[in-house]
Amino acid sequence: MNMFKQLRNLWMPCATIFALTCFGNAFAQVSYQVTDLGVPKNDNYSMIMSVNDEGWSEIMAGNFLPGQGDSLSGVPLNGRALINVDGYYVDLGTLGGPNSWMNFGEINDFAQVVGDSETAVPDPNGEDICGFGTHLTCLPFLWQPFHMSALPTLGGNNGEASAINNLGQIVGMAENGAVDPSCQAGTVNNRVQLPVLWENGNAHALPTVDHDPDGFAFWINNRGQAVGYSGNCSGPIHGILWENRTASALADLGTGGFAENINDEGQIVGTVGSADGTTQTGAIWQIVKGTGTTKLTTVLGLLPGDAAGLAFGNNNQGQVVGGEWNANFFWSHAFIWQNGVMTDLNTLFPASSNLFATFAAKINNRGQIGGMAIVCSGPHQGEMHAFLATPVKQSAGESIAQAAPNCLQSNFPGADAVNRLLKKSGSGRQFVR
Repeated sequence: MNMFKQLRNLWMPCATIFALTCFGNAFAQVSYQVTDLGVPKNDNYSMIMSVNDEGWSEIMAGNFLPGQGDSLSGVPLNGRALINVDGYYVDLGTLGGPNSWMNFGEINDFAQVVGDSETAVPDPNGEDICGFGTHLTCLPFLWQPFHMSALPTLGGNNGEASAINNLGQIVGMAENGAVDPSCQAGTVNNRVQLPVLWENGNAHALPTVDHDPDGFAFWINNRGQAVGYSGNCSGPIHGILWENRTASALADLGTGGFAENINDEGQIVGTVGSADGTTQTGAIWQIVKGTGTTKLTTVLGLLPGDAAGLAFGNNNQGQVVGGEWNANFFWSHAFIWQNGVMTDLNTLFPASSNLFATFAAKINNRGQIGGMAIVCSGPHQGEMHAFLATPVKQSAGESIAQAAPNCLQSNFPGADAVNRLLKKSGSGRQFVR
């Protein structure tokens, strides 16, 4: 559906939501060699959602109305899931419906891919979990060369797969079929959504905390440790770590939070609400070895001029990437955090790339970053393209931030237009990250 499921329902009802989190790293690069992965034929949007340690990427692509591709409230008109392997594209297909997607998804080092796809069967309850307005059943999928198969739910009609590790363990969300008592009347997606672990083809519900009816597992590392949230129909309440199918809540500042990613070193990145409930800031937690507990180690801020942001990925070197957005809820700057410093990636991208990065989704253990960027000039100006950035030990020369400081402006409508986009998103259960 729309960008990262409407940022988990615009988790906190305030103008500035979610600031980023990050962590230091073991090395630093001078700049990046940037590859524009373009868009498939007849599409105007693409974004890398995951990049494995081989440099292979998982891409979601499709069409948005003009100016909506970089909006948190943009609604895709169509979508497809692809992978890019050394410059070769493979369309993963669907489970029988017109669209597939991966607002969260992953490609592991064995080219196994997970995401969600529509089927040809209308949802009997009128839900629209995939978010394309078709109200078709939406199922989690596992793609293995070259076949897509549906993963089981927990008895309900819908689900989504968000991550797969190198052991083949998969996490995500699945419905159990029950009506969610925490949903308000008129909510479109009103069934209980539970965090789930798939192992050996079987779905296992993961626990929530504090009797929360809902939850979602976003990521799982190669040690089988998973992270996400538990909450209710309105969105996240607690960030969660699952170990051995046991849930423990992550510490926050008293106003909630959730976790996005966990590396193999037990470092977790996510977001927490500020103590006064007016904004949302990034956070880093660390699993304390030998204790089975976690510690909130760092709460961080934003790049100058941005209203809010989100840390989305981290690697085993402690590098963290994500994106920030402006007061009108349009993505504005991709960032990397390393060695205690947050840097706008656009200051490290050469002007020749012609791409202004607005979101960095994941970073692999080689330091390669995948995400999305606006094309600044030429026949594809204004389109959102997937990029793969590879660190290089050389100067970027003139950066895209210097050469095209106004690249974003044509994609940013005023507040009235944004309000119309937000209203268009409707009252259905919509999550954004």
